[in-house]
Amino acid sequence: MPFANTAPLRREVESRLPERPFTIEFWDGSSVPSTAADGGPVFKVRSPRAIAHALRAPGQLGLGRAYVSGELEVDDIDKVIRVLDGWQAPSLDKTDQRALMLAAVRAMGIVKPPPRPTAELRPSGKRHSKERDARAVRHHYDVSNEFFELFLGPTMVYSCAIWRDGEMKTLEEAQEEKLDTVARKLQIKEGERVLDVGCGWGGFPLWAATKYGADVVGITLSPPQAEKARQRAEEAGVADRVDIRVMDYRDLPSLGEKFDAIASIGMVEHVGSANIDLYAETLASLLDSGGRLLNHGITRLRHTDPEAGDFSERYVFPDAAPLHLSRNLLALERAGFVVHHVEDFGPDYAQTLKHWAQNLDANRAEGERLAGAERMRVWRLYLRMARNGFENGFLNIYQARCSKP
Repeated sequence: MPFANTAPLRREVESRLPERPFTIEFWDGSSVPSTAADGGPVFKVRSPRAIAHALRAPGQLGLGRAYVSGELEVDDIDKVIRVLDGWQAPSLDKTDQRALMLAAVRAMGIVKPPPRPTAELRPSGKRHSKERDARAVRHHYDVSNEFFELFLGPTMVYSCAIWRDGEMKTLEEAQEEKLDTVARKLQIKEGERVLDVGCGWGGFPLWAATKYGADVVGITLSPPQAEKARQRAEEAGVADRVDIRVMDYRDLPSLGEKFDAIASIGMVEHVGSANIDLYAETLASLLDSGGRLLNHGITRLRHTDPEAGDFSERYVFPDAAPLHLSRNLLALERAGFVVHHVEDFGPDYAQTLKHWAQNLDANRAEGERLAGAERMRVWRLYLRMARNGFENGFLNIYQARCSKP
């Protein structure tokens, strides 16, 4: 690139980051070596466009764009996550920041501003409106059913499996244990009407219909998910008991239907603080007296942490908003639910994510064919970031068993 010169940037990084548990390699063959005994991970800056991304959107978003576009590579994602999670960067004053920025501009040279990766979604419209929620869900899920099956496996269940302290040996066994745990907690009986809010590819509706004889309505905002779920119900011989609909949970009360039990699995973390009370009130309105609810969802643990980072907002789960357990329970109680039992499964989700990441890595070539190189980079990073979130005390997941008096 014209006038690109990495030497000033290398000098500034070495001077202002004297302790660096990572190596930075540049496109011109030069590098900034790690100061750690084990060397640490290697960041490969493949072109000045990576620096242009970082300067255009300083912080997590710019680095994310450089990575997703392939202009920034890493040799070991797991090492990178561990280093960035534990490394305390020195405090940089305005003079330090200005010097690094000017050196980065010198390294970049004259380069046309790179476009944003095509995998990026910039949400528009009112946050958590029906229209915006539908776009966010489809951005995440409508990659292709075949892509998700690569790492979810035959159960096609995209939520925390339950491993029972190692009793379950395979991901499929652990997911079946989760499905049955939900059904047992809901005390589902033959012939009862059950609602699954956010049914995905039909894992729980199929389980409740085939194993417990229930009549199940499942709702999703993703048409491809619904199509696959209906196909699976047909193949399992329970199409007459499983009704899969593409609709928003907020539209259910207008239909005048009532249910004996509701399973909400991996849905509440997408509702948002503005709608959490409406969500709980809506579910309560759909239950007959004595009806049961199992609310299963990811929560934030620390009250000082933000809901989500810029990378997740644009590339993974736009508008995802894991609230605190206390806020979810408050909404349920305000809606008239009695909470009988709460159980956490954080370590189980970390184990689940480990299996998903391994499955995706084992099918990397096929994943790139189905979703493209950008999406594959997003997903390989996301699954590891999520696992780290459960291991470092940022996230947990809870099941709350409730009833409507």
